This record gives sequence, structure tokens and C-alpha cells, in this order.
Amino acid sequence: MEMASNGKAVDGRKFKRKKYEKALRTLQAELCKLQAWVKHKGLRVIVVFEGRDAAGKGGTIRAITERVSPRVFRQVALPAPSDREKSQMYLQRYIQHFPAAGEIVIFDRSWYNRAGVEYVMGFCSEEQHRRFEARINDPLRQWKLSPMDLPSRSRWFDYSRARDKMLKATDTKYAPWHILRSDDKKRARLNCIAHLLKLIPYKDVPQKKIKLPKRSMKGAYDDQATLKGRRFVPERY
Repeated sequence: MEMASNGKAVDGRKFKRKKYEKALRTLQAELCKLQAWVKHKGLRVIVVFEGRDAAGKGGTIRAITERVSPRVFRQVALPAPSDREKSQMYLQRYIQHFPAAGEIVIFDRSWYNRAGVEYVMGFCSEEQHRRFEARINDPLRQWKLSPMDLPSRSRWFDYSRARDKMLKATDTKYAPWHILRSDDKKRARLNCIAHLLKLIPYKDVPQKKIKLPKRSMKGAYDDQATLKGRRFVPERY
């Protein structure tokens, strides 16, 4: 999935929060069904997210994984390659993270791949101005800024050409790239999840009826009294 922003303002249609949350909840319920099907059939699924910083990859991936099991939906975000990894085959450091049966692995490649940063910034032998400024000024977001972020803005079209080369070389019928417009983050998340659900055929898995048993009182004792004198976290709120 290639996250793409054209650097232009969105058309002004405001997506109301309640409408967005309702649509998101519906799609997340379907993701839970997909999760059950992947486990039931022992499928192995890989989804790759690629895009410029501030394109919205992180928020989209969080929307996908928020309501599902991290043991089925695994997110992998590798750091910049080490000197040893630079000398390996490109896929080598990714293969160890490939899914086992019944797993979906989401690769958040950010800029650390040889089609992007490694190509443009030499690792190999107007992204949204407002979002970058927010990262600079907000202490809760400053960790998102990497040494590559600011230089990447001055080399916008170098990255665009690297993207074009990547798509030309790797976009196949077997493993196609799908470009997601992400200027409007809420719509992008919904569009991405809906598209992902369409790409992977799945069915409802019959579930056994669950009956909650009563708590057994066998061996009952005052299990709070035995905690007296232990260290508790202060209740400040």
C-alpha cells in the first residue's frame, strides 16, 4: 500500500467524528472476522505500507490493528539498516519477520528502504507542512522526527522519482501496489481498511457458543487480606 499525498488541500468536506467512528467500528468488526478466517485457514498474509513521512501510515496501521489480536496482526517497523544489513540481500532482514500460518504481518517501511531513503540519501554502498511543524512543536510528537525528515522535504521530487522507479520495478499482478490518497487522514483510513477487506476473501467462521461459568468458591479465603503490607501503586487520579 503506497500512502500518497499530492501536497494539495483537501476538498473541504469535513468528516464528522461520530460518522467516522461509526464507519470505523463497522470495518474493524469485519477485520475481526478476517482475523478469525486467517487463523481458521492457516493463511499467511503480508501487507507493506510505504510512503513519505507524515503521509499517515502510522494512524492507518493503528486503525487496522486497534481491535484485533497482536498475535495475529503483527506490525514490523525496522530501523535504518546496519552496516552488516547493508551488505545482505535486500529481503534478508525482512524474511525473519514473515508470517507463520494464521498470521498477518504489516510492514511499516517508512523511509528505511532502498527505494526511498537508502536510494535518495545514499544508504546504499510539500509533505504536509502542518504535520511536520506539529512534530517540531509538540513534545508528544517530537519522537516521530528522524534525521531524515527535514532533508526529505528539500528533496521532494528526488523521492517522487525513486517512488516511480520502485513502482515500475515491483508492481506486479501477483503482489500489486495500491496507491492510497491520504490528504484526508480519516477517509484514508476507512478507504484503506475497506480495500484491504476486499482484497482478501474471507467468510464467517462458525463459533462455539460461549457460556460464562460461575466463579468457583472452592478453597475460598480472604485474598485481599493477604496483600496487606505489600507495595501498591499510589492512586493519584
